[in-house]
Amino acid sequence: MTKYREILRLTALGLSLRDIEKSIHVSQKTIIKVRKRAEELSLFWPLDKSLTDGELDRLMFPKETTQSQKRMPDFEYIRKELLRNGVNKKLLWTEYLEECRLAGDDPLMYSQFCYHIQQNEKKRRATMHIPRKPGQQIEVDWAGDPASIIDPHTGEVTNAWIFIGVMTYSQYTFAEAFINEKQRAWNTAHVHMYEFFGGVTPILVCDNAPTATVRKQSDKYDPTLIRAYEELAEHYNTAVIPARVRAPKDKPNAKGNCGHVSTWITASLRDEQFFSLAELNREIRHKLKEYNEARFEKKEGSRLSIFLEEEKPLLAPLPATRYELAEHRTATVQFNYHIAVDKMYYSVPYQYIKDKVDVRLTDTTIEIFKDFRRIASHKRLYGRPGQYSTVTQHMPQSHQKYLEWNGDRFRKWAESIGTATYRVVDGILTSSRVEQQTYRACMGLLKLADRHSPEKLERACTKALQYSHSPSYKSIKNILAAGKSFAGDHEQARPGQDNSRKYGITRGARHYGGNRS
Repeated sequence: MTKYREILRLTALGLSLRDIEKSIHVSQKTIIKVRKRAEELSLFWPLDKSLTDGELDRLMFPKETTQSQKRMPDFEYIRKELLRNGVNKKLLWTEYLEECRLAGDDPLMYSQFCYHIQQNEKKRRATMHIPRKPGQQIEVDWAGDPASIIDPHTGEVTNAWIFIGVMTYSQYTFAEAFINEKQRAWNTAHVHMYEFFGGVTPILVCDNAPTATVRKQSDKYDPTLIRAYEELAEHYNTAVIPARVRAPKDKPNAKGNCGHVSTWITASLRDEQFFSLAELNREIRHKLKEYNEARFEKKEGSRLSIFLEEEKPLLAPLPATRYELAEHRTATVQFNYHIAVDKMYYSVPYQYIKDKVDVRLTDTTIEIFKDFRRIASHKRLYGRPGQYSTVTQHMPQSHQKYLEWNGDRFRKWAESIGTATYRVVDGILTSSRVEQQTYRACMGLLKLADRHSPEKLERACTKALQYSHSPSYKSIKNILAAGKSFAGDHEQARPGQDNSRKYGITRGARHYGGNRS
């Protein structure tokens, strides 16, 4: 824009054409033209303060506006069509030419057509700067480029993934390498990050990753957090706001710092060899210290100085206890009212047999939930597979009664019935290498006493001892079922019946081929 205002001001000061030319770098021809036009319009210095530069420009030399007769494309329609497979600008321009021909309009050339589409798209991509408050938000993500760890024994190279946490206001950064990007590593990284910052922000912005959100249940505007991640947020009293899918501007600081960390840390360590994760993280902490203390190029201070002065005093304090990492699973209650977790078995109230329950696992405890209500809790078992952790109250009453019995109690009970029963029970208890294996048979005798009577059980045991020094539960059960006569039962002899035989099953001599006379 020609400096009309300055030409008029310098002219009023009495400067020559050459001096004005040197001052504002405008040709003498232009200065003469402006002076002549100002005289025609009766414009003299000082000008009216309400007269803007734009108004002065239009007043001095109004431009003839010629409206283009060329037909402009439908930008909204073109934008939608370009999203479809196989559709490109060349095809849409060909269709646009046909529309102009039918309507009798003057079309744009292909280069102009593409130019206007590009300009319209730039307008749609307008972004808004959102001012961040100190101590308000942290952005987290995994850095794109992994570091490497070499196995000292085999020489195998393993990738190590770097977790990044950034204070949005100061850009103060935390970084740590992990052997994978799984849930446990993700949650552990957050615990270490909060301890590194020394406090908690009200908001945590994370990537829409499988360690943060449930992909199948999440909506673009209503994501569903992984239960373990949600618990971590509750422990630190922070709100997790996942970034939208394919929306890096939702967490620009994390994305930007990922690139910086890749340069400062990963790239700078490219020629070094690390033989353990601990060794790699020691070097990362050293490089991270340099990164946070480096002074900004376009503003005062460094990431560390701004964080310490403006953000750290505003952080909420860390919880009194450190977050214990938890894993969540589902399990089905078996018929023995136990669930299986890592080949160990934990009891659940028997009323939940065959129900699906939620299991929360930490390094020390196992918690079992049904409909978000905790129904059981156990100390976590380690070591030999197949161990059981059983709470007596979880068992049915009949099973609890069984547990109350032991060898001494079975012997006292048998002694109260009679000597024969005591001898049978004692023999059963000592018949196995492990006494507990015989409890089921002893409990069977207890039930036989309830079903028949203690007196009949004593007589059955007496009868059984005549045939074996250590009769089994099954033999006594068969004797009671057969209803045989027991020693001491004297029946009345029928008239003409010979009761002189001592035994009821005595075969005669004829059976053995002896004298038949």
